[in-house]
Amino acid sequence: MEIVSQNRAFDGVQTVYRHPSNTCGCEMTFAVFMPPQSEDGPVPVLWYLSGLTCTHENAMVKGGFQEHAAREGLAIVFPDTSPRGDGVADDEAYDLGQGAGFYVNATRDPWRTHYRMYDYVTSELRSLVTENLQVNGAHGITGHSMGGHGALTIALRNAEMFESVSAFAPIANPTQSDWGRKQFSSYLGDDESAWSLHDSTILLEEHGWKGDILIDQGASDQFLELLRPEALAAAMAKRRQPGLVRMQKGYDHSYYFVNTFAGDHVEWHSQRLNGTRH
Repeated sequence: MEIVSQNRAFDGVQTVYRHPSNTCGCEMTFAVFMPPQSEDGPVPVLWYLSGLTCTHENAMVKGGFQEHAAREGLAIVFPDTSPRGDGVADDEAYDLGQGAGFYVNATRDPWRTHYRMYDYVTSELRSLVTENLQVNGAHGITGHSMGGHGALTIALRNAEMFESVSAFAPIANPTQSDWGRKQFSSYLGDDESAWSLHDSTILLEEHGWKGDILIDQGASDQFLELLRPEALAAAMAKRRQPGLVRMQKGYDHSYYFVNTFAGDHVEWHSQRLNGTRH
């Protein structure tokens, strides 16, 4: 891992790394905040997956997570949202191609060569982080929009890898939304049975989650029809899944919304990762 930048923040260290990725077949960049507690020993990890058009940098700069993570003693990992580079397939639309990996392993050309973000997050990057940084085995995952979709689906499919999961305005039912159907048909093909592995509403109905779930959704979000939070809430109620779906009055889809509730989510994960929940 090559260090791109490193800055002191809240007595911890915010670092951006670059590394060659065998999974994605290109160079990948990600960011990690290490809290001051990591100087004394390994700390738990919170993974934050970003949304459409984002890189590792958006949440790192705009999310306001570092102060809360420093207080709670959590490392935070900010992966990129897709493979990138001149040789990586792309599309003119903002919601397909680079910046829009949707956290799946593409099976169709021209995407399948590089677009393997599911394996990248769950295997390659996880190994890099756990083998090279002062982190322990307690991992939580969260994300915003497309990243909320990624956080929920990855956690629901890999319950043994994560102790906690939450999301900010997730794309909650992508098989029934234009934010999902378009990308899944491009990346995975027309067989909709393959899509269900990447739909948190379907996964929750079928498998549930071992703990509780926290979802924050802006009630004034301009993309509510695409996000379909009501589908996930209904699935939680039907399965009697412990958790909270909070509709936050007046909030939209922006990072102002994420920043406002970042502290709640970091504290929520900390209680489950550090064993301080009462």
